[in-house]
Amino acid sequence: MRIGVLTGGGDCPGLNAVIRAVVRKGVASYGHEFVGFRDGWKGPLEGLSRPLGIAEVRGILPRGGTILGSSRTNPFKIENGVERIKENLAAQGVDALIAIGGEDTLGVATKLHELGVNVIGVPKTIDNDLGATDYTFGFDTAVNIAMEAIDRLHTTAESHHRTLVVEVMGRHAGWIALHAGLAGGANVILLPERQFDVEQVAGYVEKRFQHQYAPIVVVAEGAQPLEGQMVLQNQELDSFGHVRLGGIGQWLAEQLEAKTGKEARTVVLGHIQRGGTPTAFDRVLATRLGLQAIDAVHEGDWGKMVAMQSTDIVRVPLAEATRELKTVPLERYAEAEVFFGS
Repeated sequence: MRIGVLTGGGDCPGLNAVIRAVVRKGVASYGHEFVGFRDGWKGPLEGLSRPLGIAEVRGILPRGGTILGSSRTNPFKIENGVERIKENLAAQGVDALIAIGGEDTLGVATKLHELGVNVIGVPKTIDNDLGATDYTFGFDTAVNIAMEAIDRLHTTAESHHRTLVVEVMGRHAGWIALHAGLAGGANVILLPERQFDVEQVAGYVEKRFQHQYAPIVVVAEGAQPLEGQMVLQNQELDSFGHVRLGGIGQWLAEQLEAKTGKEARTVVLGHIQRGGTPTAFDRVLATRLGLQAIDAVHEGDWGKMVAMQSTDIVRVPLAEATRELKTVPLERYAEAEVFFGS
């Protein structure tokens, strides 16, 4: 077969490991041929492709980002988008697609499968919010980057006796904030799953200062105060209907400084969490997912997503994986609350 591979949505560490595994096993074990589509769904939509063979995937295992490029293109928001994809796949002799992405990319893959396109999905997101899989690659790397930043911020916060608010990614799910905050010894963790009381957060901060330590507050970008609104950079929407978040950390620091009388500063980690070398866990997970994805293609098991459940890699229907986001259960958040203000 001739198989197309694409990476869509936000980039993350481990994408290249998937591409490498798919191509290496697909060529060596099955004799398949591959073509890489550039920049997410924009590639098959506009016929933008590049060669993708053994030579092209050598040395990419430790590299962050994606050699194929990415975008947030939504073909269902473009006139005749689906027809154009089908025409370009046929023109390039592509029999099947492996789509590597998060909820938006795999949501498109789900619809295309229902419309007759041979698709297999691979779950990717630093947010770890895809259903039907215990972990997504990229998450472990993002958490470790955020944890290291928190470790470094502890020392400067103590030196200046100030509150440091660390804003991490997480639009609707607070997995990065929860794991990085716990691992980094944060004194307060705020998630999108539960609105927070600024007065209560200020109380935790003051209690931390009473113990002669400076507080670290970790807040997910999608966290919201009680009866408040999500803090936005602007009102513009992307092609999947998402607003651009950002600013909750600065807003919270200003509130805490006003309420406690102690200086507060904000650190926004932003795209640092997405970049750089993937951790060993993410390299191994991404590789295993890629190997199973090419097996699914070879067997013609269309409309499936490969997923990690316990320590096994399994196949689940794409529709099941994209039905709803996997958010942080409140009982998991309760575990972290033990450490707030202490």
